[in-house]
Amino acid sequence: MLLTVALLVPPLAHAWWQPDWQFRKPLTVQPPAEEAGLAASDLPVLLRLHAGNFGFFADTKPDGADLRLLAGDDTTPLKYHIERYDPVTGMGLLWVRMPQLAAGAPASAYLYYGNAAAPAGDDAAGTYDAEQALVFHFGEAQGAPRDSTANANHAAESGAQAVAASLIGGGLRFTGSETLRVPGSASLAIDPAKGLTVSLWIRPDAVASGAVLELGIAEQPLLLSLADGVPLARIGAVEARAAAPLSAGEWHHLALTVDAGTATLYVDGAPAGSAAVELKPIAGDLVLGAGPLAQAAGLAGLAADIDEFGLARVARDAGYLRLLALTQGTAASLISYGEDESGEAAEGHGSYIGVVLQNVTLDGWIIIGLLSVMSAISWVVMASKARFLSTVRRANAKFLESFRSIGDGDLTALAARTEFAGSPLHRVCVAGVQELTGRLHRSAGAQATGLSPQALEALRTRIDASAAREQQRLNAGMVLLTIAISGGPFLGLLGTVVGVMITFAAIAASGEVNVNSIAPGIAAALVATVAGLVVAIPALFGYNYLGTLIRDTTTDLRVFVDELVAGIAEQHTA
Repeated sequence: MLLTVALLVPPLAHAWWQPDWQFRKPLTVQPPAEEAGLAASDLPVLLRLHAGNFGFFADTKPDGADLRLLAGDDTTPLKYHIERYDPVTGMGLLWVRMPQLAAGAPASAYLYYGNAAAPAGDDAAGTYDAEQALVFHFGEAQGAPRDSTANANHAAESGAQAVAASLIGGGLRFTGSETLRVPGSASLAIDPAKGLTVSLWIRPDAVASGAVLELGIAEQPLLLSLADGVPLARIGAVEARAAAPLSAGEWHHLALTVDAGTATLYVDGAPAGSAAVELKPIAGDLVLGAGPLAQAAGLAGLAADIDEFGLARVARDAGYLRLLALTQGTAASLISYGEDESGEAAEGHGSYIGVVLQNVTLDGWIIIGLLSVMSAISWVVMASKARFLSTVRRANAKFLESFRSIGDGDLTALAARTEFAGSPLHRVCVAGVQELTGRLHRSAGAQATGLSPQALEALRTRIDASAAREQQRLNAGMVLLTIAISGGPFLGLLGTVVGVMITFAAIAASGEVNVNSIAPGIAAALVATVAGLVVAIPALFGYNYLGTLIRDTTTDLRVFVDELVAGIAEQHTA
């Protein structure tokens, strides 16, 4: 009985953190299960939000201030901060401090959003533990790079070129002669009892030699460099060398840890070389590139791109550095994103079409807006033209019936009848009668009631001119339909091309390349082409239908001109 009741009672939904937030997205960080023993605590994990995993940027505040991150218990707030957030391009970079990660033990979290009244909740300093002395994201639009930790170890000067789309957001470009200098401070001083950790992402231009960074003073320098592409660390007179060179033109995570007895190099999170070393206190300026210490050691600068640089006053363990490389890199994402959930105040995100529309960028909406105006104009033209032609055809039918019934009767009386005012045939008849009356009045003598062949030809010319003006009136506005037919698809194609460009630019900026990140942006970009076809197809059908009616009416007009001229010639030719 208890089992039956348990099966009949629906499962309770997971509690909602706060009702002011309308939506949330479940997140799961899954370290590789095959790497037994892999674990880290208080690790800053990178969340790459893009159209492939987060299609609802429009539901957030423009700067992402309403984003909140909760642990898997949906109660404990997680420290985080936003490196970049752009709803227009659909790209966000968030760093969240995960309390514990371990192989075989997925860590879950919730990303809440959708609260227009929420203040900014990110905490850059709280994202890192107390031992993290320095973190550079290189995401500044201008000025020297700034430290994201609470230590405020900002760069005093930098000659490197800022790169807007690097591995993770922004980066720095070194060509061999530039340096970045961070003044020495108490928080950058290294205690031998704790050791140190240096980590960064680097993409060398070629398998070459050059300095990457230096720290300390001449009596106790720490140098990190490449020797023919091979990572090399020098601490005083001791060298630790990796076993293999870094691949040119590819991103690698490079780290160096030094404790009281060993200096270890890590490449892409894996130990690559070590050496025994007696670490002494290190203090002084930190320099990226070939600073004075590197130059004194005979090292030149290195041509490379650098991103996500960090320095810690403790020797991080191998598991921490392995997870750091895996969570920041793009080779294999450890983070899975669940389906978005709605709270009681929200109605959900709608169908797939709604999801696609959520991903349409600003330029796409501009194109769609222009196409909407074009569509409205074409529908107005089609409706008004159909109504006009219907009225014209009925009026012509009534006029022709009266015209053919009078035989050799008085055309002047027929032309004066006002009930045929909406008929083009009637207006042509009025023009012909006016021309005939004028010529008859100008005639004299025996020819007072007759027309010469020259006068009859002139009369035909006047009637033809009137018929031509009526044809122009029948075709008025049709050019707007041809513009919609030919211009609509091309305008939509323009929106699609621009949308695809923005999608690839956002993917390059976020650094995550997979089908899930590409497909939503491409689908949203194709909305503009669909809108162009929605404009062109009805306009094409309407143009062909109205064109047929206009051709039939024009044929009736030409036939009537011949009948009118023939009738006048029979009555008034001498």
